[in-house]
Amino acid sequence: MTCTTTTGRKPIKFGPFQVTDQVFFTTRHSFALVNLKPLIPGHVLVCPHAPHRRLTDMTAEEIADLFTTVQLMQRLLARVYFPSPDPEAGSFSVAVQDGAAAGQTVPHVHVHVIPRQTGDLGTPDAVYVRMAGESGNVGGALWDREMARRPEPGGGLPRVDDEDRRPRTADEMMEEAETYKALLKEMGHM
Repeated sequence: MTCTTTTGRKPIKFGPFQVTDQVFFTTRHSFALVNLKPLIPGHVLVCPHAPHRRLTDMTAEEIADLFTTVQLMQRLLARVYFPSPDPEAGSFSVAVQDGAAAGQTVPHVHVHVIPRQTGDLGTPDAVYVRMAGESGNVGGALWDREMARRPEPGGGLPRVDDEDRRPRTADEMMEEAETYKALLKEMGHM
């Protein structure tokens, strides 16, 4: 896997949103970015560069690159959030909301990579309820911030109110992205 930093690169978009400053890793076909509204610390997104709306729109090469990048992000996040740098020292929720009816709010394929510890959200499946609710609606937060009008969300899980969780600032996300870039360099991937 060949990778680059985001310094000096053309703008990177997640759906209609420019996210270059939140991106901390890129490959030929994919990029990883910090999340505007992480469900828990370490919740990142991995996306294809091409603005595919659905997994079925992607080529086999793009899919392979996307999920190889997901695996690398698991190794990275284990170093930050688990008691030891081994991914087996914790768990991950890895999820794709493929289409509006599945809860996808940004029409661009993205994989949620979320480091998990026992009891972090009460029950293991609580992450899916949160992803379908306002607390996991990164697309809604982006639409609110940049477009002033959001599309109607889909999905069938109950809505979760989470008034204490706020969208992060650009500076907060850039600081986290820089931390991940430094660790990826240490791991030999930059």
